[in-house]
Amino acid sequence: MLTSDNRLEPGESLRVRVERTLSLAIISGELAPGALLTVPRLAEQFAVSATPVREAILDLEKRGFVEPVRNKGFRVTAVSDDLLHDIVEIRLLLEPPAMARLAASFPADRIASLRAQADEIVAGARTGDLTAYLLADQRFHLDLTALLGNPVLVETIAELRARTRLVGLVSLVETSMLDVSAAEHHRLLDHLAEGDADAAAELMRQHIRHAIGWWAGKTEEPVAD
Repeated sequence: MLTSDNRLEPGESLRVRVERTLSLAIISGELAPGALLTVPRLAEQFAVSATPVREAILDLEKRGFVEPVRNKGFRVTAVSDDLLHDIVEIRLLLEPPAMARLAASFPADRIASLRAQADEIVAGARTGDLTAYLLADQRFHLDLTALLGNPVLVETIAELRARTRLVGLVSLVETSMLDVSAAEHHRLLDHLAEGDADAAAELMRQHIRHAIGWWAGKTEEPVAD
């Protein structure tokens, strides 16, 4: 059964909460490709009316996460290797250079708050709470990117990350690989605080490539600093 996330962010609507929960479940693989979703069943599970669920499902359909099945509901779509590789390729063009630039002007007064966010990612990995893990991971990376002062870059990376399917993530909960990935956030902060642009960019490349490695359910060897 889908683990419902009942945490409402400030100003968040029921539709957004339902979409966020379903999206994270699809991204992580908790809702596997082929899973059938119905509005009445989801409305019962989320304890809301059918309207916000229907709106959330239609938003997910626009993102290509689900497709309608006549007289049955909606099916979680499979993500093609080609599409995933294309998304990762674009992210590699944007995010590592962004972290290299940030290393040259990293604000020391932000390190404590970012360390706390990295701790949340580590805690999510250790407890197997993929919703907490993914939400903290998204906030961490977008907050780092925002320090460059380019909102278009933040918006672009946010959209690419939202489209990156990590269907093998749920299978990593019982392994050490999720912990290794989580720890990379603290290592990235180390490189940024030290002003090491090359190391920050290389670690970001390694981190993104997990999307076509561990997070896609494929083998991968960790790369040490």
